Order: sequence, then structure tokens, then C-alpha cells
Amino acid sequence: MSRSRRAPAPIIRLTHWAGALAMLVMIGSGWQIYNASPILPFEFPTAVTLGGWLGGGIAWHFAAMWVLMGAGLVYVVYGAASGHFRNDLRPAGPRSVVRDIGQALRLKLSHKAGHYNAVQRALYTGVLVVAVLTVTTGLSIWKPVQLGWLTWLFGGYDIARCIHFAMMSLIVGFLLLHVALALMVPATLWGMVFGRRMPDSDKESAS
Repeated sequence: MSRSRRAPAPIIRLTHWAGALAMLVMIGSGWQIYNASPILPFEFPTAVTLGGWLGGGIAWHFAAMWVLMGAGLVYVVYGAASGHFRNDLRPAGPRSVVRDIGQALRLKLSHKAGHYNAVQRALYTGVLVVAVLTVTTGLSIWKPVQLGWLTWLFGGYDIARCIHFAMMSLIVGFLLLHVALALMVPATLWGMVFGRRMPDSDKESAS
């Protein structure tokens, strides 16, 4: 049995947890930055923000950004070179996605440790695209003069900021869904935490 069927490879686990921590910091600091100049008629509670003020939020945001970009780059290189993307995350056809969504809504979607169903493949592929848009729109509003062409590509500073906020909101939604699914299927969380299969993880469990 290959490593991918036993537990996530060490490099996947490392980049996963580094990226998860960096993303939480970016969300909290991003909400602090948002509160300095809201684009919607609400602000985030101080308790869920990070940085204390605009300058502090920016400092935390960019520190976490470099960690996230580093972890993401390592993950992408490894995923492409090892065949992880091709073998495990290649998107399934629309029919398979619709079928698995229907099974998930009926709480009958089976899951086997080390195997990604069509819904998971679609979610993970989608969040990678969202992450790229989050980074590029973030860069465009960070350096709107130096990267004017990128800001222009997104329709200007204000639109780029709205897209950035929307992408971050999608990431928050993905994280909540991801954690919920991990708790529903403990075998996946066990492998990502401990680096080995959970006992009886070869048995399919409903998710």
C-alpha cells in the first residue's frame, strides 16, 4: 500500500499546518485592516481581530503572507512533482460531483482514508484557485502604484479590494466546512495530526 493510502506525506502535513496557522493569522489581521476602512456596513468584533490597530494588522498580515506563500510554493512543487495533484486531486467530471453532492446531502457519502471523493476534489481544487486570487488581489491593493497593471486587471483598487474580501470570505467558509468534515471523518484528521493511519481507517465511514 502506498504512503498516500496510509497517511499524508510529511511534507503535506508540514505545509498543511504551516498554511493553516498562517491563514488564521491572515484572517484575523485582515479583519483588523478591514475595520480601519469598512467596505460593508458592519465591522468585525475586536475579539476576532489581530493587531490592535491598522499598522499592527498590516504587520501581522504581511508576516503571515510570506509564511503562507512559502508553504504554498513548497506544496505546489511537491504536489506536481510527486503526482499528488494528478493522482489524488484531479477534478472529477460534473456527473460525479453532482452524484457525490446528492449522497452528501443524504448523509450517505462514503469516505475512505487516503481517497478523495469528487466533492473533496472539487473543493480542494476550487480553494487553490481562490487562494491564487486572494494573493494576487492582495498584492494589487498593497502596491497599487508599483503593480498598477495588476490593479487595473482587477478593475481598479476598489474592485480589487472587494474581490479580495470576497475571496477571503470564501476561504473562511471553506475552513469551516473543512473542519466540520474532518470532525465527521476522524480518520482524515488522525492521519494529518499523527502521520499514520487510524486503526480500522481502511473501512469506509459516512461523511
